[in-house]
Amino acid sequence: MPGMERHASIDERSLATLIDRFYDKVRADPALGPVFNAAVHDWDDHKRILVSFWSSVTLGTQTYRGSPMSVHRQQAGIRGEHFERWLELWRETVRELFEDVPAARIIGNAERIGSSLRMGLGLQERRGAKPLGIPIVNQ
Repeated sequence: MPGMERHASIDERSLATLIDRFYDKVRADPALGPVFNAAVHDWDDHKRILVSFWSSVTLGTQTYRGSPMSVHRQQAGIRGEHFERWLELWRETVRELFEDVPAARIIGNAERIGSSLRMGLGLQERRGAKPLGIPIVNQ
């Protein structure tokens, strides 16, 4: 956002701002909003969990206790293009809020996690790519 000072480092407060701003965009997005709004029943709780997740991933706080893969497997309507759009909005929001070095770190983490989730869900990595054809085994 023009005129807004960006964060030079990552801490839980800046991550909370990121999550809040990002999911406000997700909720209003024509492609992602319907998926997320149907799946998330308590946005305040969801954001709190995601701050814990990103704090664990980015800062090593180990406060997150959950399984992103199992949560995403429960959402039957998720498609590869949802991941692409999610990452577009994520990159945009991160770059609005953080200087280049911390932004690159946060975005890199999201890209790796997104790739792992897509693979675990048997979704194509990018538009036009063929799925791996590896069956998902639920334990």
